This record gives sequence, C-alpha cells and structure tokens, in this order.
Amino acid sequence: MSDFGLPPLREVIAAHGLDARHSLGQHFLLDANLTARIVRAAGDLTGRSVIEIGPGPGGLTRALLASSATRIVTIELDRRAVAAMAELAASVNTARLTVIEADALQIDLPRLVPTPRQIVANLPYNVASPLLVRWLRQASDFEQMTLMFQREVAERIVAAPGTAAYGRLSVLAGWICQSHIALRLPPAAFVPPPKVWSAVVVLRPRPEQPEPALFAVMERLTAAAFGQRRKMLRGALRQLGGEALLARAGIAPERRAETLEVAEFDRLARLLI
Repeated sequence: MSDFGLPPLREVIAAHGLDARHSLGQHFLLDANLTARIVRAAGDLTGRSVIEIGPGPGGLTRALLASSATRIVTIELDRRAVAAMAELAASVNTARLTVIEADALQIDLPRLVPTPRQIVANLPYNVASPLLVRWLRQASDFEQMTLMFQREVAERIVAAPGTAAYGRLSVLAGWICQSHIALRLPPAAFVPPPKVWSAVVVLRPRPEQPEPALFAVMERLTAAAFGQRRKMLRGALRQLGGEALLARAGIAPERRAETLEVAEFDRLARLLI
C-alpha cells in the first residue's frame, strides 16, 4: 500500500482497464520516488493552487496531495482515467482535489483556480508542445510551470542560440520564461516505456510579459524564420519585410535564424507591430 492507504498504481490500472494508449500520448509514471522528485522541483507549494494535466492513474497526483499545495485540479480527457481519479478523490476524502473531464487544449486554466497558481504535469507527449505554446501566451497568469516532455522537446525549450536544438520553441520559451531542465528520466521509468528519454523542465515566467498582439507577431516571425532553417533571413523573412526589416533591426541579412539571440527576435517583432 502507498501513502493515504491507497492501492498500488498497477492495481488501479488493472481495475480501470487503463492500458496506456498511444493515441493519447500516454506513458504512466508509477515510481513514487520519481513523482516526489518532480513535485520537489516545483518548489514550496504552500498556498499555491496546482493544475495537473493528464494524471492517468494518479501517480503524480498522489505526490501533489502529499505536498503543501492548497488546491489541486486535475484535467483528464480519458474517461477511464477520470474514473480512476474520481476514485482517488473519494478515497482521500479531501476538498483539496478536484477532477475535471476535459481537453486541456480547450480549457482556460487560469479560470479554474485562484492565484498564485502553478502547472505541474507529466504531459501527454502528442500535445505537449501545443499545450506549452498555449500556456506561454498566458504566462503572466502562472507563477511557474513544472512540465515533463520527451527529452528532445525539453532540450529544444532550453536550447541556446547556435546549437542544433535551438528553434522556434526555444525562442518563444526563452522570451517568456527563465527555464532549466530539473530532471531526466529513462524510458524504463514509465509504463509502458517510451522509445525516448524524458525530462522535466521548470519554466518561471519573466516579470514583464508581452501584450497578446506582440506574442502573435512573435509566433508569425519565428514560424517564418525557422520554417526554412537553411535559408538566410533575407529570404526566410521576405514576406515580413525581408532586408528592409532586418536593416531597421540592425541584423545582417545573410544570418540564419538559429544564430539570432532572443533579444534580436524581440527587436524584430516589435518592428512588426
């Protein structure tokens, strides 16, 4: 038996027919030591509302319940997992835990809980990047995000200019947040094991955040710049002003997107408003 007198997670999976589905990007983390490390990476949760996406059988949820978080809201699309989470909520008999059946891509998270709020989640791999971009648009509404990704995606998020991993996600995340990889996990840590390593990224929004219109411009700019990585910026940004835009920003037109600092992308985006 685990904490709270709950049955082992493998029993929960069996009882609810909760075999992980590739179509939902599911890989369950059952090791209580690892889920506890993820929660510790989120820092002191005292007084915080925490939102978890894709709890599955509830391994990370149990670790969150063992923390000092004031309130925990889980968002789950898979009805089998919703049933398992409802059973968990009834078992622990606490008003701290709320289970919502919904698609996280369609729900406005900040409306769910009061501030200060954080997201702590082992994200479904198939929607992890779109979810992150959505939350970056709303970053001022969150104190911090502690998120599990495939390691390749995690490395893109924290990548520096001039590195192979540096790309659109690196610029958007670096522009909006300070981030670092807190934990790397091998495939064997999950059920079923994915084909790749995973990593937990901690993202803390910067004090000053761009207006929505500027964020939308940055999305267009980075999509154009990295859409044709081998092209010089004069060609990649032709539809946005090309050489004239680059000249105004003081950026050489023969440079490529992967060489630009986040501050240079910011300068270009502000010229396009």
